[in-house]
Amino acid sequence: MIQTIYLVNEYTEDLIYPAICKSMDALAIHKDMRPDLKVVIKPNLVMAKKPDFPATTHPLVVKCVTRWLKEHGINNITLAESSGGLYTAEHMKNVYRTCGMDILEPDLSLNMDFSAKTVHCPETFSNHSFHIITPIAEADYIINICKLKTHAMTGYSGGIKNLFGTIPGLEKPQMHYRWPDLEDFSRMLLELAQTVNPDLTIIDAIDAMEGNGPTGGTSHPLHMLLAAKDFYTQDYFAATLMGLSPMDIVMIRQAVEAGLATPDDINLTGDKIPDNLTPFEVPDTKKLDFSAKIPAFLLPIAKKLMKSYPQLDRELCIGCGKCAESCPAGVIAIKKKKARFRKKGCISCFCCQEMCPMKAISVKKAL
Repeated sequence: MIQTIYLVNEYTEDLIYPAICKSMDALAIHKDMRPDLKVVIKPNLVMAKKPDFPATTHPLVVKCVTRWLKEHGINNITLAESSGGLYTAEHMKNVYRTCGMDILEPDLSLNMDFSAKTVHCPETFSNHSFHIITPIAEADYIINICKLKTHAMTGYSGGIKNLFGTIPGLEKPQMHYRWPDLEDFSRMLLELAQTVNPDLTIIDAIDAMEGNGPTGGTSHPLHMLLAAKDFYTQDYFAATLMGLSPMDIVMIRQAVEAGLATPDDINLTGDKIPDNLTPFEVPDTKKLDFSAKIPAFLLPIAKKLMKSYPQLDRELCIGCGKCAESCPAGVIAIKKKKARFRKKGCISCFCCQEMCPMKAISVKKAL
């Protein structure tokens, strides 16, 4: 498995484009190209955030990938994403504009087809099929450009997790509700990743996010662009750069156990990894997880007593309703212009924290 790593100190096209070119050369991507290819770029646009906040894929990374594709004769290029919230023209136009993706036109098309298609899975999968946004389902070649982040539920967000954005709109909370246990939810992500099966994955880690990701954390720059065809092993490698234990990230552990990720086969090419990397701050959900220190016979009781719940800061809440809209269990309501949470029925997926634009939701243990 070839894993490229190139150091990029800041978001400028003059620095990013050479790194993209060298990555493409090392991975021999030019051999995959043909003039009639329908290429879809899948960024991380989890919510409408400006590019200087490390929650979304930076538009200059997408621009440089598009520039490389155009220079290799590819003209049918679409950027497609289903962010958190509604999957509608009005919502996505705002996301594209706020995230800076409108600068990419006319070199590529911003997807305006908000339909989805059912894609069937192998019989061995727990999920018999997935409902996937149409541009991804119909693509000839998928380039997955994710943002490197910690994540309140999964612990880590990279190539595998970014593909959850191929599920349309508010169907994503339904998936959380169907698979509330982290083991099951991670297995769903892995099956979705195998179904989408992107041809190339680029990780934007020039600036990354630590703490309460994927949207409520803070900046932790790595000044790196990573690229690989094998995104399962790439996620394993990227987690080590963050100072995380990859085998503690359920979806990465499952990828290793399934033989999808092969960390012993990593062949690094490009720049040397800096010696001064510092560990990423983990989400509050992980800081408050003491289950590893509890005897096995007490775990069932302890998990109930120590379950994490969202907690609202009423001073910060503006009553926008994004939390209620994204809650798969339907335990959040807006009353008197403030969010109200009900513990009973909460599955602790923290979609509410992820979609809150005001960072008004934190994590609290039952005890």
